[in-house]
Amino acid sequence: MADNEIIAGLDLGTTKVCAIVAEVTEDGLDIIGIGSVPSKGLKKGVVVNIESTVQAIKAAIEQAETMAGCEIRTVYAGVAGSHVRGMNKDGVAAIPHREVDASDVERVLEQAKAFPLPSDRQVLHVLPQEYIVDDQDGIKEPIGMNGVRLQARVHVVTAATPSVQNIIKCAERCGLHVAEVVLEPLASAEAVLSDDEKEIGVALIDIGGGTTDIVVYVNGAVVHTSVVPLGGLSLTNDVAQGLRTPVAEAERIKIRYGCASVALVDHEETIEVPSVGGRAPRVLPRHVLCQIIEPRVDEIFSAVRHVINETGFSEMLAAGAVITGGTTMLDGMPELAEQVLGLPVRRGAPMGVGGLADVVKSPAYATGVGLVKYGAAKLRVAPRVLEKMDMAQVSPTFGRKIGAWFKEVF
Repeated sequence: MADNEIIAGLDLGTTKVCAIVAEVTEDGLDIIGIGSVPSKGLKKGVVVNIESTVQAIKAAIEQAETMAGCEIRTVYAGVAGSHVRGMNKDGVAAIPHREVDASDVERVLEQAKAFPLPSDRQVLHVLPQEYIVDDQDGIKEPIGMNGVRLQARVHVVTAATPSVQNIIKCAERCGLHVAEVVLEPLASAEAVLSDDEKEIGVALIDIGGGTTDIVVYVNGAVVHTSVVPLGGLSLTNDVAQGLRTPVAEAERIKIRYGCASVALVDHEETIEVPSVGGRAPRVLPRHVLCQIIEPRVDEIFSAVRHVINETGFSEMLAAGAVITGGTTMLDGMPELAEQVLGLPVRRGAPMGVGGLADVVKSPAYATGVGLVKYGAAKLRVAPRVLEKMDMAQVSPTFGRKIGAWFKEVF
């Protein structure tokens, strides 16, 4: 297998570090390797212990390499956390040759992201929503169109530079080159959303261990990104305190017996709860556990509802909401989400991949699979754009610029 046929994604989460390896084939994308280990060096998506994070990355990469039978040198790494910000911006540029080419698109996107940023923040993504050529709006692909004025409406994602650099540093200490740092909920959207959902309007709600990430799509483009600082660990800590049991046992009980809606639980059912300090285990009704979990899940979805309503796009989400992430595997999650959000809700798992598709068909692998799909999409897009350019007129300087443009747009 050639190097450019292998793509690896590195999902750095609060509760787990996951490496996914995929092979690009003529038929699409085949998952060929998976590595997943507990994460102890990150908190709410941010690296708080370099050494622990490095050890977790090494272990996950080794697992994935062993399963895939290949060596991983380059990865697409995910980033998340409350430091991530999203905003909608406009850019305008003249079309000097009366026909839009890639250099015009590059200039208008550069202009759209030319706004003051603190020295400790950087632009992560510039995501085009639509282009306007003269007075014609709603254009998705402007290259080749005639006009004198090009306008771009984009969604710009920024992140704290130290958080991004710490992720890159951890990967490099494992001998890995980071091809790009990608916003994790954007990657999850690549894995679990259909094009039809993005087109008619959908909210992706990615509930991880430390945070809940939200991405809103309207007319096929990202119009909003934000983060709620609550996640699956909040549920685990509530269970540990409410049932007076160790955190590790609380996590096991939550996964095995947890339910987000008390109404779905048989009140006669019981569970065994280990105690702390060497005391004997206790037997409790299962609905007591669910009475602890439901209010916290309700709080998370209430916060999400508030965010969606504040965006002004709540009436445009004809496809409703898609929930994903490991925490959403709890029974009753879609039902409670529908009740709180007032939208149709489905649980999203990775789709559109082959190979070990059955193994990764879980919301817990949405980000990892999305990262490799993101990387594969970049491989397909780059040649297509370059075909539209007169390569005889491409200077080395412009070649470097178009490379930078790909990095920002995708």
